[in-house]
Amino acid sequence: MSQPEVPQKSPYAVAVEAGKSYRWCACGKSKAQPFCDGSHKGGEFKPVEYKAEADGTVYFCGCKSSKKGALCDGTHKSL
Repeated sequence: MSQPEVPQKSPYAVAVEAGKSYRWCACGKSKAQPFCDGSHKGGEFKPVEYKAEADGTVYFCGCKSSKKGALCDGTHKSL
C-alpha cells in the first residue's frame, strides 16, 4: 500500500453539527481539505465517513497518518 500525500503537518479545526456526516479525505489530494472532493478516484484510498455526535469543534487529521482515522492523534508531531 502506498502512502497518502501530506497536505499539512497539523490538524484542521472544523466546527461540526450533531448528526451530520463528513467525508474526510484519506489520500491527501483533495483541494477541499480536510474533506474529500473525489481526487482519490482511480487510486487505492477511499474517504472515511465521520458522523458528528455533538455540535462543536473537532480536529481532523492533516497528515493522513492518524491511528484514529479521520481525527488527529498527534502523529504529525513525529513526521
